[in-house]
Amino acid sequence: STSLAVFWTDEEKETFDSIVLFIATPWRFPDAEKFVRHSNKIFNLIAAQPYMYKASLNNNVRQAIITSQTSMYYEVHHEFITILFFWYNRQEPAF
Repeated sequence: STSLAVFWTDEEKETFDSIVLFIATPWRFPDAEKFVRHSNKIFNLIAAQPYMYKASLNNNVRQAIITSQTSMYYEVHHEFITILFFWYNRQEPAF
C-alpha cells in the first residue's frame, strides 16, 4: 500500500508554529523539539494508515491526539490528507 500525501494550509502551518513557540516559551526548548518529533511521527503514521485515529465529525474527519494538551484534526480524501486544524484540548469543541 502507498502512503497518502499530507497537505497543510498556510494557516495551519502558522498554528503549528505557534504551538511550538508556546511550548518552548514557558517550558524548555527540548519539550518543543519533542512535540515536533512526535507530530512528525503522527504525520507519517496517518499517511500510511489514515483511519488509525478515531472518527470525529464523520468517517473521513479524524482526531489524532498529539499530546494530552493538543489534538490535530485531519480529513482523509481518496488520494491525500488535509490537516484541518490543531486544537488545545482544554477548549470547548467548536462543533
